[in-house]
Amino acid sequence: MGLSSLPRLVGATLFVDMAAYSAITPMLPDFADRLDLSKAQAGVLGASYAAGTFAAAIPGGWLAARVGGRTTMLAGLICMGLAALVFGVGGDVAVLDPARFVQGAGGALTWSGALAWLVSVTPRERRGAVIGSALGAAIAGTLAGPALGALAEAVGTFAVFAGFVGLAAVLCAFALRLPASAPAFRAGRGDLARLARDTRVHTGMWLIAFPGLAFGVIYVLGPLRFDDLGAGVGTIAGIFLVAAAAEAAMSPVAGRLSDRYGHFAPMRYGLAATVVLVALLTLPRGVALLAAGIVALAPALGTLWAPALALISDALEARGLEPALGYGLSNLAWALGAAAGGAGGSALAAATSDAVPYLLLAALAALTLAGVSRVRTPVPA
Repeated sequence: MGLSSLPRLVGATLFVDMAAYSAITPMLPDFADRLDLSKAQAGVLGASYAAGTFAAAIPGGWLAARVGGRTTMLAGLICMGLAALVFGVGGDVAVLDPARFVQGAGGALTWSGALAWLVSVTPRERRGAVIGSALGAAIAGTLAGPALGALAEAVGTFAVFAGFVGLAAVLCAFALRLPASAPAFRAGRGDLARLARDTRVHTGMWLIAFPGLAFGVIYVLGPLRFDDLGAGVGTIAGIFLVAAAAEAAMSPVAGRLSDRYGHFAPMRYGLAATVVLVALLTLPRGVALLAAGIVALAPALGTLWAPALALISDALEARGLEPALGYGLSNLAWALGAAAGGAGGSALAAATSDAVPYLLLAALAALTLAGVSRVRTPVPA
């Protein structure tokens, strides 16, 4: 088995990781009822994964830069599988929150390692498309996750989450059959300080943090609102499944457009649509209209991931730095956004109404669009 199969392995790895992450989405209302959780406590459970990713983001990127992507990815898969097993047997929030935290830490290692390994064997002119395809597989995992969550409601949490241990073992076995790639550049002590002065890295991190923030809000408030409107677990899972499918289809397209027209070109259209669609989420009073808004919003946000990651990769390569450090920063940015969206958005909604965090997201999208529209980057040759 040669490195030509690496994109498929990375896609499968990110698919499994995100399926484990998003499986909780349709289960949140049941956890809230069964464990007597407030909206804010449900938000903490939903955000625990992102908190773990935040804690391990920089160490994960540094590890991938020092020892290589394959080793880091293997460590992340083992961590994710064991944490999913603990989550499956946990019957109390005191177990569920830490299990999700550890799972998120494993995700940070998995993402930094897998993307660093993939980019190390990918020519720069194809980077956006390859990253977009990998992200499409990851987003497809968020599509499968809610379906698995609905299945867990029917057959038991343990039966479904224990299966992630087996999937992690299979992926590790395939990874060990591929040759490892050495880091492109040796990571030094001052590298992170050098990155802190690069505006392209700052921009890329925000363009990853913002969709993380938006999805953090939507993936907590959405299921709880659907439950209030009378939608069942199967319906909630189906809605988020369709939304993730639309987002997964958009990610490779955004990556190809990024390679062809520049990283900011697809982002401008996605952000313009996001401003309108997030604001409209304050209006629906029924399941169908709210579902339509979420399904339309997902691909709009999906235009940001691949171009932002490609932008960070290019910035690091131009400075002679190991791209894995950038994926550590990317994980950090996503985790900050997702944790703030999940926990902060739900707390704000509990204190006011769901409309307030949605309107704040619309305002942030408008400000981001204004900033991106002022940037002029050369079109790739």
